[in-house]
Amino acid sequence: MSHDTQHQELIRISEIFGPTIQGEGALIGRPTVFVRTGGCDYRCSWCDTLYAVDSMHRADWTQMTPEQILQEVQHLSGGIPLTVSLSGGNPAIQPMQSLIELGNAAGYQFCLETQGSIAKDWFSKLNVLTLSPKPPSSGMETDWNTLKECVEAARSGPGQSPLIILKIVVFDEADYQYAQMAGRLFMDLPVYLQPGNHTPPPASETGKAAAEIDMQGILERMRWLVDRTVRDGWHSATVLPQLHTLLWGNLRGV
Repeated sequence: MSHDTQHQELIRISEIFGPTIQGEGALIGRPTVFVRTGGCDYRCSWCDTLYAVDSMHRADWTQMTPEQILQEVQHLSGGIPLTVSLSGGNPAIQPMQSLIELGNAAGYQFCLETQGSIAKDWFSKLNVLTLSPKPPSSGMETDWNTLKECVEAARSGPGQSPLIILKIVVFDEADYQYAQMAGRLFMDLPVYLQPGNHTPPPASETGKAAAEIDMQGILERMRWLVDRTVRDGWHSATVLPQLHTLLWGNLRGV
């Protein structure tokens, strides 16, 4: 193996933790080990994982091989094959194919969450692909063609395609309208909506101290979102809270 290939196989890791429950989306409540990568091509205004996004935290990230990552996952899970969530940052930036293949061979299933700004052929090797395009409140713009390419990449493999879902954070009416548009553009994908969490974790947060959240605001947005979808007859959308936020606020490593 060449030096360049070895370098390409290294994955930037912000943290690996668990098992805990998946807090959102189609796998909510499922026991999961999280592999959070470092680095992102977005800078969302309400990002709650800046420690895995902003390059100012690069010194805290670790370059790991797929074998090292799987070894840590196996250690945390006690050798029991659980679901592994690949998150970030944007994990699509990282070379995940070998990790997924190694993990699959050991019985682990992989889900990945990305904003859909980068399409990779290895999406087809996932069990679940969560596409979470960012609404207007994020300050980011969506490239709908690239999001479509992500769906096509996930369906391009020779075997069974992963479950592909849309998961959209909603803070206000503009975000809701955006979510409806996304649902119309990708009518064959299940849509999951969740009320947004305004409060980012403190920059000095270590994962142990309390991290306050706007609980009242989250619950108000949740009730509004439920009422809004029911009023519109948008019964195909699933409305869920960020369960981990309700349980642990913005603490890291849970």
